[in-house]
Amino acid sequence: MQLHISPSLRHVTVLPGKGVRDFIKVKVGSRRVSYLMIFYSLLFVTFLLRLVFVLTAMDAIDGETKCSSLEEKAINGEALEAPDVPQSLDDFVAEMKSNRPDAKTFATRLKATVSLLERKTRAAKIQEYLYRHVASSTMPKQLHCLALRLANEYFGNAGARLQVPAPERVPALVDNSYHHFVLASDNVLAASVVATSLVRNSLRPATVVLHVITDRKTYAAMHAFFSLHPLEPAVVEVKGLHHFDWFARGRVPVLEAMEKDRNVRSQFRGGSTAIAASTTEKPYVVAAKLQALSPKYNSVMNHIRINLPELFPNLNKVVFLDDDVVVQADLSPLWDIDLQGKVNGAVQTCTGDDKFVMSKRLKSYLNFSHPVISRNFDPDECAWAYGMNIFDLEAWRKTNISNTYHYWLHENLKSDLSMWQLGTLPPGLIAFHGHVHIIDPYWHMLGLGYQENTSLAEAEKAAVIHFNGRAKPWLDIAFPQLRQLWTKYVNFSDRFVRACHIRAS
Repeated sequence: MQLHISPSLRHVTVLPGKGVRDFIKVKVGSRRVSYLMIFYSLLFVTFLLRLVFVLTAMDAIDGETKCSSLEEKAINGEALEAPDVPQSLDDFVAEMKSNRPDAKTFATRLKATVSLLERKTRAAKIQEYLYRHVASSTMPKQLHCLALRLANEYFGNAGARLQVPAPERVPALVDNSYHHFVLASDNVLAASVVATSLVRNSLRPATVVLHVITDRKTYAAMHAFFSLHPLEPAVVEVKGLHHFDWFARGRVPVLEAMEKDRNVRSQFRGGSTAIAASTTEKPYVVAAKLQALSPKYNSVMNHIRINLPELFPNLNKVVFLDDDVVVQADLSPLWDIDLQGKVNGAVQTCTGDDKFVMSKRLKSYLNFSHPVISRNFDPDECAWAYGMNIFDLEAWRKTNISNTYHYWLHENLKSDLSMWQLGTLPPGLIAFHGHVHIIDPYWHMLGLGYQENTSLAEAEKAAVIHFNGRAKPWLDIAFPQLRQLWTKYVNFSDRFVRACHIRAS
């Protein structure tokens, strides 16, 4: 093939070879060279040169067939703490200024330093999660002191053993014209904050009935506190699980499931030390496994809500409150919400401004790599929150929710906890599936116990704020700016609180 270009650049002639006489003519318009064209050309050439330099440098580093021993350590994550590797960016910069290495050595040393810093960051993050797990899983000595002093008062002071509520107020406990709230807790201080904030912010406290349920070991202390600190004109009832004759192992499936759960976890998890020692799992996976070891996730107080219809056979509707919430507004309008035949009124957790907290869907809680889960549920379906829920007990009694809950608990145990790892929310999401009515997010703000992105001004606008997460407001690891919303309802002048050195900060 032959190419002929005219001197004026107006004609280009292409002549095919091999004896062919035909030719092709292409008409080309006149061309003018401008300064703007020169500028863009230079800019493009500069970009290409930089791209070629970067690609050449990467090829020089990664294209070697034999890595140096230092590079192998950087890639494999082995012994990067060796003294010849810069231990910080400052050390790296100092070394480069001193030695003036070539480009390849510079890139190799930088890669080793970055790998070392990544490993150090991961180790520090896991260590933080481990410390937080220990701090959140143990009872602070101040709370232990409070429970002991109140229990001692119960057995030594007749005033601490007075009937709660008073005999003349007992009929209100089964009167559906009152607003009934249920709180299940083994933490006296936390329960006192929920009760105080609920009554103090009620526009009609005389219509409030609070049913406090606790376990046998905490009952004396809880009874003594509310006997010595009446919240009149509200009605407060304190009952231990041992007061319910039917609530015993063998007759309540959740108790049997919890016992099996404890045994499986002790073998399956390997303990917090083994979890933190993992060198392959990402920090957030380690954090989730550590959180699964928290005692609260295997506490009967956390599972008791599934037995509400049996616990309160005479009530039509209740609002269930977790003990890590604070009530900041009158909750009586919750009784005016039409649940449209649904059982559970709850706030959705997949929409909202806070993408960290309000981005939870079923795939956030359930293991959709398990065939049974993936076959029955949609991973992108929006989740909802426990902590402040309206339960229509009349509608509940017409469903199979409680049996469904127990069935899935056993299925998860049979699958070695592979359907979900922690908490009562995952089986709750399954059991209440199709029975949830979504309510306005104003009624329940989440996440104050595991992130500090929520501002004080935003939190103050919510009717109920929830310190779900490790950083409970009664612990030293609580976020200081948010903790004050909880401490404002603690009576620091109370003699029991003062004796146990419980302080606002």
